[in-house]
Amino acid sequence: MPLDAVQKLVDIMRRLRSEDGCPWDREQTLDTLKPYLVEECYEVLDAIDDGDPARHCDELGDLLLQIVFQAQIRAEADDFALDDVAAAICDKLIRRHPHVFGDTDVANADEVVTNWNEIKAREKSDAGCAAPSSALGEWPRGLPAMSKGQKLQERASRVGFDWQQIDDVAAKVNEELGEVREALASGERDAIRAEVGDLLFAAVNLSRFAGIDAEDALDGSTRRFVRRFKTMERRLEEEGKTLGDTSPTELNEHWNAVKADEG
Repeated sequence: MPLDAVQKLVDIMRRLRSEDGCPWDREQTLDTLKPYLVEECYEVLDAIDDGDPARHCDELGDLLLQIVFQAQIRAEADDFALDDVAAAICDKLIRRHPHVFGDTDVANADEVVTNWNEIKAREKSDAGCAAPSSALGEWPRGLPAMSKGQKLQERASRVGFDWQQIDDVAAKVNEELGEVREALASGERDAIRAEVGDLLFAAVNLSRFAGIDAEDALDGSTRRFVRRFKTMERRLEEEGKTLGDTSPTELNEHWNAVKADEG
């Protein structure tokens, strides 16, 4: 049974953290585990992108280990245990899905999101948390800049601060590109940084307006670049050449050939 396997994992982690367990595991703290948690999250994303169910299963296990690890450290301090973590999320899911577990009616997914945000705000108010001073709310400090930009734009859109047509958003991208060119001509580093940032923010907005996750889109482009670059390197190797002894013009020809081969 799945629950039996989870309990076995909890027991293993408790043993690893015990006096007769593993020295490395005993030395870990919540702070030392933070980079591992981030790393495992990204490895799960890689597995999803690769479309490999077996690897996805394996990486989810590594991520689950990090959750169990942190819960065990908290349990040792009598703060909470894994059962409390599971109970808390169960209660939260039931509270925030009154259209499933209650008598609230919703017409579509948009209304689900609206209800979710309203319930979340009430929960924070009931817990004594101060209401956000801005409609933009708050976000994790470590959130990647591109994801942060898209979330902020989504929140601004909820209160009516948004473009009406995607053509207007595309025009804004072109406008920001023009301002980047002007900054480049000025040679002022601070101005270039600011204008490039505005261009990226506008591109994120275009992605959001088109219903595309900007972080995922950029990741896809990065992966394509890596794949094509490595293919170009192999082509050069087959010709007995290296990147260093190939002219920029020839490199560009190989690059375009690789793109053409991909269709």
